[in-house]
Amino acid sequence: MNKQAIDALLQKINDSATSEGNPRTKEIVNRIVQDLFYTIEDLDVQPAEFWTALNYLGDAGKSGELGLLAAGLGFEHFLDLRLDEAEAKAGIEGGTPRTIEGPLYVAGAPLSDGHARLDDGTDPGQTLVMRGRVLGEDGKPLAHALVEVWHANHLGNYSYFDQSQPAFNLRRSIRTDAEGRYSFRSVVPVGYSVPPQGKTQQLLDQLGRHGHRPAHIHFFVSSPGFRKLTTQINIDGDPYLWDDFAFATRDGLVPAVKQAEGAEGKPYGVDGNFALIDFDFTLFKERENLPGAEIERLRAAA
Repeated sequence: MNKQAIDALLQKINDSATSEGNPRTKEIVNRIVQDLFYTIEDLDVQPAEFWTALNYLGDAGKSGELGLLAAGLGFEHFLDLRLDEAEAKAGIEGGTPRTIEGPLYVAGAPLSDGHARLDDGTDPGQTLVMRGRVLGEDGKPLAHALVEVWHANHLGNYSYFDQSQPAFNLRRSIRTDAEGRYSFRSVVPVGYSVPPQGKTQQLLDQLGRHGHRPAHIHFFVSSPGFRKLTTQINIDGDPYLWDDFAFATRDGLVPAVKQAEGAEGKPYGVDGNFALIDFDFTLFKERENLPGAEIERLRAAA
């Protein structure tokens, strides 16, 4: 079929509506359908290929991997870049880069003031202390800002989704002190991969791509009147540091990992050697006429 015939078919489909519906939904869905019709025609997609793709998406939904696919196909990173572009046009540049949330946040983590311990002492790995401040764009500390932090265990699994872990293992929420300071004790995370027999890896194999992620720690950072920051830091030295299947590594999000010992660990209840990361977060004041930085999406809650 040529484009004229396809457009006539699309118009027939659109004209079948018997009520006004939602204008925004119609605009988006009609555009997607149009682009898919063009793709099927241009690439001569066969019926068996179409149904294979549809069944694949159904299976990925059943297995809970659509969030991984959104990351692995670059959609989350693309949405971040669009937010960056909108902010740059409004004069917001610099500060802490945003990067993807991923699909494994869980609301309701225990809240601590100033400092928290994320692990329960049973997770193997080197002890980690991460500390810093939450600042406004003017460089002044933000007291009582909320730092939500979560990361995977030594097997690349996240509590709640991995029922073998204690509730909220390696997950906490921390209120900064009067000087905007936060700190937490945990273990140095390791990199991991998507489920090797899962639907995401199945598609990545077809694309000739791997499904590895470098070691990282996720954050939400928020304060009233400021734009919420969704970000993560990556652990320097990981072999996949700049080859993340989810495209989440960004300049400014790879802090130095120092080796510390002795008295420096006392405030955090650490004896002996430990890894130390110093990292400050910068939040920008909310502006009018900007896309929201608080992203509405379905999330787990415990």
